[in-house]
Amino acid sequence: MPSSDARPIPAASPVIGEEEIEAAVRVMRTGRVVQGPEVAAFEAGFSELVEGAHCVAVNSGTSALHLLLLALGIGPGDEVIVPSFSFAASANAVRLVGADVVFADIEPGSFCLDPAAAEAAITPRTAAIMPVHLYGHPAAMDRLTPLAAKHGLALVEDACQAHAAALNGTPVGAFGSGGTFSFYPTKNMHALEGGMVTTGDAEVARTLRLLRNQGMEQRYANEIVGANMRMTDVSAAVGRVQLAKLGGWTERRRANAAYLDTHITAPNVVTPPVAEGVRHVYHQYTVRIRGDRDAAMARLSEAGIGNAVYYPTPIHRLKPYWEPDQKAGRVWDLPETERAAAEVVSLPVHPALTAEDLERVVTAVNILGEKL
Repeated sequence: MPSSDARPIPAASPVIGEEEIEAAVRVMRTGRVVQGPEVAAFEAGFSELVEGAHCVAVNSGTSALHLLLLALGIGPGDEVIVPSFSFAASANAVRLVGADVVFADIEPGSFCLDPAAAEAAITPRTAAIMPVHLYGHPAAMDRLTPLAAKHGLALVEDACQAHAAALNGTPVGAFGSGGTFSFYPTKNMHALEGGMVTTGDAEVARTLRLLRNQGMEQRYANEIVGANMRMTDVSAAVGRVQLAKLGGWTERRRANAAYLDTHITAPNVVTPPVAEGVRHVYHQYTVRIRGDRDAAMARLSEAGIGNAVYYPTPIHRLKPYWEPDQKAGRVWDLPETERAAAEVVSLPVHPALTAEDLERVVTAVNILGEKL
């Protein structure tokens, strides 16, 4: 194993290069920095990733989810089916529009929403299903799309970790009633901060544009109650630079993941499976540890290998959800979610990794097989 004084390999490596800096400065020099021509150009460019869908840029991935639910008319009295194994924003957006969260279990391979569990959770109050394309692996949209259609439900894609991922050639964000993406700095591409909503419905897109801008299309001609969730032109300019690099970065991630798949041989470390027809974009390379996960993470850290758990506590066990459910007597039976939360560890897979970095990661992980 490399010595402890070897250069640490970070779990993530956000890129802010000279091109991004120059783009931001260029826009600031114009004096027009909020939702101007750069935002429009970024929306047009991103649309090419989602089969020409309407794209509406906003200030975060959470805002994207929040506004999409509002634009679809989801609110008090409605239920939305959400996987508990995700970042809290997935469920928070549902609560923010006044709807109730119904948690459903995940599939053990993809870590994404199990269509059978989603179907079992449908009630007369269900208004939408929200699959999360976790870690960059698309959810089973080939089964969730007909399920939503059968029951007349909206299908809200949380694609915040899955830029350029696809299933059977169709990109995520182009399957459902709408999709959402995040441009937080650790994502596969970023815009310093920001989000994007995608939809094939022109009326939903127009509503989204009103909602993000205080309910206005024309200044002071408010049509509905809205908010200020606009993207700045500075963020959009950075996003456009990053979007141009996304294809190359994605192939690097996929190549790095392929190397890890091939060279990790520790019997107590399970590499991430990929479902048939899936283009996985590896926002995270997430393994399962069979054994003492805390000890495994400590040994990886000692070897200078960045690692993290996404997510150690399922959403249904977080205080804002756990306490109300306990008071209401609701108990969620989510065995695959609980198992994943206890076993997963994400390893470096980002495009900045060198061949030496990958070898160090593999060496450190394979030694775990001898230690745990």
